[in-house]
Amino acid sequence: MGAPWGTEEEIERRNRILLSVASWAYEMHDDAIMSDARFDALCLTIRPDVRTGNRKLDNFFRKHFDPSTGQWVHKHPDKRGLERAYRRLAAGRRGKDSENGDGR
Repeated sequence: MGAPWGTEEEIERRNRILLSVASWAYEMHDDAIMSDARFDALCLTIRPDVRTGNRKLDNFFRKHFDPSTGQWVHKHPDKRGLERAYRRLAAGRRGKDSENGDGR
């Protein structure tokens, strides 16, 4: 078995993106793309003290992230990016549903 994927910075960046898109989906689109339990568990992995190479988002997570809620996403500095990511995810999910004969 190989070494685990990613540096501390890469893992933190990935988790913040996933959590931000999940929070955006729920808060803006009433779309739970992951369970509450998974969301809560992922929140507890976020380490706002870790620098990811994006000073603006690092500052945002240090100042506004709160693991007890998803409301912080309303202050996210890249709302357009979150919306784009959400739309790509939603389009992919719709495609899978139609492939499975779901018809949605």
